[in-house]
This record gives sequence, structure tokens and C-alpha cells, in this order.
Amino acid sequence: MSEIALIGRKIGMSREFYKTGQSIPVTVLKLETGRIIQVIDKEKRGYQALQVGFGKIKNSKLTKSMKGYFAKKNTEPKKILKEFKVSNIENYKEGNELGLEIFKDVKFVDVRSKTIGKGFAGVMKRYNFSGNRASHGVSISHRSHGSTGQNQDPGRVFKGKKMAGHMGDKVRTMQNLEIIKSDLENNLIFVKGSIPGTKNSVVLIQKTSKTINKKTILEKNKKVEAEQLKSATKKVEKKDSPNKSELKKDIQKKDTKEKKWNYR
Repeated sequence: MSEIALIGRKIGMSREFYKTGQSIPVTVLKLETGRIIQVIDKEKRGYQALQVGFGKIKNSKLTKSMKGYFAKKNTEPKKILKEFKVSNIENYKEGNELGLEIFKDVKFVDVRSKTIGKGFAGVMKRYNFSGNRASHGVSISHRSHGSTGQNQDPGRVFKGKKMAGHMGDKVRTMQNLEIIKSDLENNLIFVKGSIPGTKNSVVLIQKTSKTINKKTILEKNKKVEAEQLKSATKKVEKKDSPNKSELKKDIQKKDTKEKKWNYR
């Protein structure tokens, strides 16, 4: 089930507190339940995949061809259609719904979304250039990028040169983000750290493409709590059982008292 991704919206950021005193920044995502609209066979197209639909859309906003397509499949029209390659098709049927339960045993996810558009930006903002001198010898070019080419040979600007231009508004993937918790009733998932994009931006969430062996925050906290319990029980045992030195002192006191009584 983890081969399939879900589409949702970024609600905003919050933080989660733990018993150990940690506060962890969290991004809240509201995921939509997807419906399998078509199961693609290997015989027809040469690969196995599922076509999943997300979101609602009015019939008036659909083209004639898409109206006919959804009518043929006997499903309500969907705003977004996505294909996901799957190793085994037998477990899926047209009309099945996919929700947050597909991430039940998943600890880390990859999240893809569009970054915030910044418009036309200079090199100092776009690539963190230091700029030219702010005092003497610079004439109205304090924030310029400087020279962009060489001499007559090669006589051109190389491709990929860092220059001023359109910044942001690009699809970016944040990898290996930890799932802190999930709310199945409200279709909410809490992911550690930040995610590109503004509030209400469309987000695609899927299982990590990389294999990760690191421990989650919950696992680390459990280990810390277990160690704290051990140390606390040891302290209690020490208080309950008297030390050898204290026992010696008590014996000496008793001996001195007995001697006094004997003298009398």
C-alpha cells in the first residue's frame, strides 16, 4: 500500500510537546481520500499502475471528454488524477477508497510541493552573493552580479550562469520527514519540520524512496524514560538499604552506651 501517494493540503505549522520537555516543530497536513478510478494492466500498456482521483470538481468545469470518462467509470468527477506504479494489481479494484490508513506502519515520508514564488530577484537574494563595495569606487552597481563572461574567446555566457531571474515557484521534495502522529478521524497527519509552499497549497505525500535506519523521536524518548526510571529506582534502593559506614557508626554507638552502663 505504501507504493501509492496521497494528495492533501498544508494547513500550517504547530509544535508538539513530550514528557521529556522537548518541543518539536510540526507541519499539519489535511489529506484527501483517493478513489481508484482505473486499474492499468501490463497487457494493455506495458506497465502495472493505478489511476487515483482526488478532490471534488463541478460538472460544469469539466470538458466533454472527461465527463464521458467519469460517466463510463460510474464515479463522481475528481479534480486531480494521478497514476502510481504498483507491483501487484490483484489487491486493488476500481472504486476502492484509499485514506490515511496506508501510512499506518510508515515512520518516514517524502513530501512534494511548490515553493513560494518570489518574483524577479537579484543575485544577492537569489544566490546569496555578497555584492560589490558599498562605499568608494562603485557607481550605482552595489548589488549587481559583476562580470558574466570572458574575452573574445569564448565570447558568450555559459549556460547555468548564476544571474538575476525568477525565484521560487518550483516543485521541491523534502525527503525523510518523520511522522510525529496522525488523526484518522479528521484525516490529519503531523510531520516533523517544514514543508515548502504557502498555507492551503497542494501537497503530495508518499513513503520514503530511501531506506532509513535512524530512530524516531518516540523511540528515543522511550529510551530516555526507561533510563530515568532505572536511575530513580536505584536511588530509592540506596535510600532504603543503609550504607556500611552508617551500620558501623550505629554499632559503635551501641558499644559506647553498654560500656557506660557497665561502669555505673
